[in-house]
Amino acid sequence: MSGAEQALADSDYHLTYATITDDVLNNPKHFRFTRQRRIDGMILAGPDISRSFVVAMSRSGIPVVLVDNQLEHSQVHSINSDDEGGAYQAARHVIELGHQKIGILSGPTHWLSNRRRVEGYWHALDEARLAKPTIYADLTTIESGYEAFKKLIAQTPDITAICAVNDSMAIGAIRAARTYGLNTPENFSVVGFDDIDWATHNDPPLTTVNIPKKQLGAEASRSLLALLVEPTLAPTNLIISVRLIERASTAPLQK
Repeated sequence: MSGAEQALADSDYHLTYATITDDVLNNPKHFRFTRQRRIDGMILAGPDISRSFVVAMSRSGIPVVLVDNQLEHSQVHSINSDDEGGAYQAARHVIELGHQKIGILSGPTHWLSNRRRVEGYWHALDEARLAKPTIYADLTTIESGYEAFKKLIAQTPDITAICAVNDSMAIGAIRAARTYGLNTPENFSVVGFDDIDWATHNDPPLTTVNIPKKQLGAEASRSLLALLVEPTLAPTNLIISVRLIERASTAPLQK
């Protein structure tokens, strides 16, 4: 959230970080920052923050801005990356490389960003009139990507490419593919999402969708500052553009 700190630099506010545990998510009254009235506003970042927690924070009278999350039909402001558009770009990239047997690896369906990324992948596959085999996992880790790939390859053994909802799952898929004799990108392409630091160091470096995290943080701070000045501002959902980063984990289909 360095972008958030920079955006607050010229204000009278400073940023304090807190990790929200499951206990606090399930019992918002246990959140000491609000209980002790030690904060003026709140940026809640992450897709796994529950609706009930966000609503409880809003009702406490503290201005709230969400990042990588959104509550539909609510008065809460939010900042999100263009998850659907980025996923569409990534799937189009794989299709244009000649791949027609493409699998999708997703995390929990209650995470809005996961749903939107899957929708973007599906949109591109629907346009190309391709099947869209999709495996859902409970987590979006390297390990869950590894296991999800094994399920996918068992169901659709002829796939030649994977689109994953994040980089960790994509890296797990690459590792699992090797155990089936599928080397990336020689005979198997993989694309991720987020452009985490490890994406450039992976073997091979990962084709992925870059999210401008500093911009997300900066926009969240600006929205929060605006709410502190005018608490009755109409809620907005700002969508930040993303871009595809082509690296070595995708290549033309070998025929």
